[in-house]
Amino acid sequence: MEECRRHLRIWKLLYPVVSRYVRRKFALDWDTTRVDGPMLLIANHVTAWDPLLIASALDGRQIYFVASEHIFRLGWVSKLLHWLVAPIARRKGTVGLDTVKACLKHLREGHSVCLFAEGEGCWAGVNSPIFPATGKLAKSCGATLVTTRIEGGYLSLPRWARGVRRGRVHIATVGVYPPEVLAGMSAKDINEAISRDIREDAWQRQREAPVAYRGKAPAEGLEKAFYLCPGCRGVGTLTAKGDTVSCRCGWKAQYTPFLSPAAPFETLSQWDEWQKKALHERDFPHGEVLFSDEDITLTKVDAGHRGRKLCRGTLRQYEGGFSIGEYRFSLSDISQQAMVRTHLLLFSAGADYYELRAENGANLRKYLEIWEEK
Repeated sequence: MEECRRHLRIWKLLYPVVSRYVRRKFALDWDTTRVDGPMLLIANHVTAWDPLLIASALDGRQIYFVASEHIFRLGWVSKLLHWLVAPIARRKGTVGLDTVKACLKHLREGHSVCLFAEGEGCWAGVNSPIFPATGKLAKSCGATLVTTRIEGGYLSLPRWARGVRRGRVHIATVGVYPPEVLAGMSAKDINEAISRDIREDAWQRQREAPVAYRGKAPAEGLEKAFYLCPGCRGVGTLTAKGDTVSCRCGWKAQYTPFLSPAAPFETLSQWDEWQKKALHERDFPHGEVLFSDEDITLTKVDAGHRGRKLCRGTLRQYEGGFSIGEYRFSLSDISQQAMVRTHLLLFSAGADYYELRAENGANLRKYLEIWEEK
């Protein structure tokens, strides 16, 4: 209890400074919503700054955020974060039962919790599906469910980008569902309401209400999200520099943020849908090894967020699994898999939990896509 009081004091101290900084950096504004008692706030996930965006829009109200487990393996930084705000750990690439228990504990003790039900930030400006267990958590926690949509966040700071583009971000409060309302809804109904409320299509919004998002080198980093060239279907052949993404085959496009020329795609979401389909149909040049990347580190994550490096070498993807060094993993043995930002791939194999880290900026997303089709 004393720890919670400390967090509240820290929150009140830091909020005015943090909110002012974030508001200026993102040209942020928000809807003001008053909720009595604890709330479970669920938002779409579009940038690495989402917790600070949401926190800035809470008008000083304290809230505990669910955060990726990897931030608990950063030495003194992790200790400082725990002392300041005590984020709730979420092991990406696992079922996450411990996270659910921690959320319920906070909510039933009268604290508010924010989680991003998609689990990870979007790659191409359109939402991912939410975790199926989200509705059950909302129904059983006894708190008010508040659904919030971050608008303009993706074009301000895409997941793959290196810097913030000055434009406009708005935090919209979409739905407020008191416990008595949730009691009359099934978990499926709640999931459908959450998915509807937090849905955001950056390209549709930009067409309907254009906003200029200005920044240096806006295309740089695109090769971390897009692994397949639309021209030659080469894997890992893309390079992004300035406002242009190109391939050694000669294909190139300008990012404006729409793609110019628009052929074959006008938006990143259209490109993303195409590359997923081509990957799943194996519509790209390959042999026994579908694709590979050098300079990848494999770490086993033990209890207590302790990482133990196993090897560093070439990661190779086959039809039935992947290998790195002396280690080989079958896709059928991997129960969960997820990514953090653009360079960390986390997965559960049996009772063990692992991390693959791209040390040289390699695109690990294609390995996740192969696992998801199994």
